[in-house]
Amino acid sequence: MRVSNNLKPKSSKINQILKTARELFFRYGIKRVSVEEICRTASVSKMTFYKYFKNKIDLVKTLMDKIYEQAMTEYHQIMAEPIPYSKKIEKTIQWKLQWQKEISQEFIKDFLSSENQDLYQFYQQKRKIILKKLLVDYQEAQKKGYIRKDIKPEFILYIINKLTDFYDDNVLLNMYDSPAELTREVLNFFFYGILEK
Repeated sequence: MRVSNNLKPKSSKINQILKTARELFFRYGIKRVSVEEICRTASVSKMTFYKYFKNKIDLVKTLMDKIYEQAMTEYHQIMAEPIPYSKKIEKTIQWKLQWQKEISQEFIKDFLSSENQDLYQFYQQKRKIILKKLLVDYQEAQKKGYIRKDIKPEFILYIINKLTDFYDDNVLLNMYDSPAELTREVLNFFFYGILEK
């Protein structure tokens, strides 16, 4: 019983730090938010912060691990629904837009074009895992006749891989009111261009 009681506050402190970091990072980006600001907003000491995280980058990686895990769970739930493939794509687009609404342009830029080698490698590793899963899904969808036979799933994957470059293009970003609006346009154009009619 004593062990359980000791673990609960720790878990609560970690969750509070992660919740606060998510709110601050998603609003202001990674670079503009300091460990001090996270601790102050989360009402935890810096000693407590460093008990669980090596530094701010370690916190970002832990947070993004949880976000990726949640995102992939939700993606699998959508793809497992007994609905037509075109409806799954529509739901996937809506789901991605919902995620996008929470995240600031600053966060996307800081995370995707991180100057920190550790964070950059983390992002590349996660992206590789996700793109591999998407490739398998597209190959399966193509075998079932949901995606045009004259388009290579690898090409679809390559284009998706390149979409992140859009968020580094200030000229393109300035055409839209938010990253979510750009994402909506890209996804509608991309996905509805590959579906069988």
